[in-house]
Amino acid sequence: MIQEFKDFIAKGNVMDMAVGIIIGAAFTAIVGSLVSDLINPIISLFMGGIDFSGQYIVLGDGEYSSIAEAEEAGAAVFAWGRFVMAVINFFIIAFVVFLLVKAVNRARSLGEKPAEEAPAEPAGPSEVDLLIEIRDTLKKQ
Repeated sequence: MIQEFKDFIAKGNVMDMAVGIIIGAAFTAIVGSLVSDLINPIISLFMGGIDFSGQYIVLGDGEYSSIAEAEEAGAAVFAWGRFVMAVINFFIIAFVVFLLVKAVNRARSLGEKPAEEAPAEPAGPSEVDLLIEIRDTLKKQ
């Protein structure tokens, strides 16, 4: 059983998946920083200084100056701003992944040698030519 596990781990697909997960985690941190440090301020500028991640509605009684304060007090919070930011993050990540996959596919296609065309075989007689030849041979007999 241990040998089977070693064989499973040593397969290329498992190792590729592990590398993909590690790179994906690092990539998530980069995209998170891109969104929170670069894109959110631009969105906030156009929206009149509104930071979506801090937008919320308290479900119940009480008034709180921030979402953190409401959550610390144990109030039920409808954090719609976080959801909006998660959707924005998703679309940005999806777009960047699309661009990466497109670039990798382009690089892969440039690296592949074009398939050499098979040399054209000499054209033989057509079916009509063969039938005429057979007819003529039969007439001679």
